[in-house]
Amino acid sequence: MKDNAAKHNQRARLFLIITGGLLLVCFVLALAVGRFPVPPAQVLRILGSRLIPLSPSWTDTMETVVLNIRLPRVLLACLVGGGLAAAGAAYQGVFSNPLASPDILGASSGASFGAALALLLRLPGQWVTLLAFAASLLAVALSYTVGGRASGRLVINLILAGMMVGALFTAGTSLAKLAADPTDQLPAITYWLMGSLAAANMRHVFFMLPALLLGLVPLLLLRWRLNLLTVGDESARAMGVNTSALRLVSVLCGTLITAAAVSVSGTIGYVGLIVPHLCRSFTGDDYRKLLPASLVGGALFLLVVDSLARTVFTVEVPLGILTALVGLPFFFWLLMRKEART
Repeated sequence: MKDNAAKHNQRARLFLIITGGLLLVCFVLALAVGRFPVPPAQVLRILGSRLIPLSPSWTDTMETVVLNIRLPRVLLACLVGGGLAAAGAAYQGVFSNPLASPDILGASSGASFGAALALLLRLPGQWVTLLAFAASLLAVALSYTVGGRASGRLVINLILAGMMVGALFTAGTSLAKLAADPTDQLPAITYWLMGSLAAANMRHVFFMLPALLLGLVPLLLLRWRLNLLTVGDESARAMGVNTSALRLVSVLCGTLITAAAVSVSGTIGYVGLIVPHLCRSFTGDDYRKLLPASLVGGALFLLVVDSLARTVFTVEVPLGILTALVGLPFFFWLLMRKEART
């Protein structure tokens, strides 16, 4: 028994090391590839010049492309992907449901409505992000308030409330699209809803990073307690765990991460569903290993998808489309496997 546990821990550790190494390699390659390719060696020298003095062997154009254009986008892809995957893993533990995702309580629908409203009112770009973030938090707050006051099982009530609130904000988004000017506002709203990092800049990175840390640090500190939610509330309370408080903190942290991610990237689905399940195949259900693995795996996944979106096709494909093309077959496979086991 101990030997099996040791092998399982070693496998999880090896997976995290390999994934982390691949993330570093892909980070450099993502800065190198594009319409204006830059040799990876020059990318490393340009990045190193920010830390130590180096004699320039690169052109000013190379430095501008790497630092001002690609670096913000690559950093944001890692932050958004890692955040959504970590939030998805936390939600799956909170709801004891392997099909739970970060938008289960209406976070994405709320952010879509906030962004659509800001674009409809022709507000500046920073207000699009802020309104999307605020509306996302509002949607989850409504879901938790309604679900928490309803009679019956809390988990089921939260899911049902999230569906209703999500439908409400989706209707609001449709109304905003109906009222939008079809020449400029409607295309802008539609493109934002499909999800993209094409407009990424360091302002988005500085907005996303504090929210990610505020939500992620408590989850990492409490990740061993998330294991207790999988055994049921009664058993967890018998072990001295306040399940209501733990579930509330986990939902708040996951919501903060999701709201920040969606507000800067648009709607990018399936990352919070796919990555935790792929990582679970190597780390098991222990959240002490699953949560860090999901964080690194999500960053790697979205970084690769975003790099493909801007390099493989003639016209950049929105991330929401690519993640859906990958996520839907995986979702169906997951359902079929679950049905076969039952």
